[in-house]
Amino acid sequence: MQVQGPLSAWLVKHGIIHRSLGFDYRGIETLQIKPEDWDSIAVILYVYGYNYLRSQCAYDVAPGGLLASVYHLTRIEYGVDQPEEVCIKVFASRRNPRIPSGFWVWKSVDFQERESYDMLGISYDNHPRLKRILMPESWIGWPLRKDYIAPNFS
Repeated sequence: MQVQGPLSAWLVKHGIIHRSLGFDYRGIETLQIKPEDWDSIAVILYVYGYNYLRSQCAYDVAPGGLLASVYHLTRIEYGVDQPEEVCIKVFASRRNPRIPSGFWVWKSVDFQERESYDMLGISYDNHPRLKRILMPESWIGWPLRKDYIAPNFS
């Protein structure tokens, strides 16, 4: 049985749809949000106090499976030594991996979402500069996908 964390309980109380994924090894609450709900829930989390984006990353869940975009958020408050943290996972279909960008809530996600796009092909809707950041613009494919076949340069 999974224990519901304080943020999940608050979201349930306010009728906000999500799925609790429990806690990570450091005791940080982890939630799953549907892509179509992410833009509005991101604003809700910011207003609730998660005003700092610690990091964003993405990964390929399994060959041929879903892609995940992960947001680590922190509530920074004056005089609080141990700020609250939460991990948000947004899963997207491999065929059409589209997730609303968190840029308009946390500007610091700019390059991080671009890297996730570049390496895994997740399109972040309404991102102001979504283009490759590590690979050349001419590169074909998404190098961190588990089903990626590297080009033969010989």
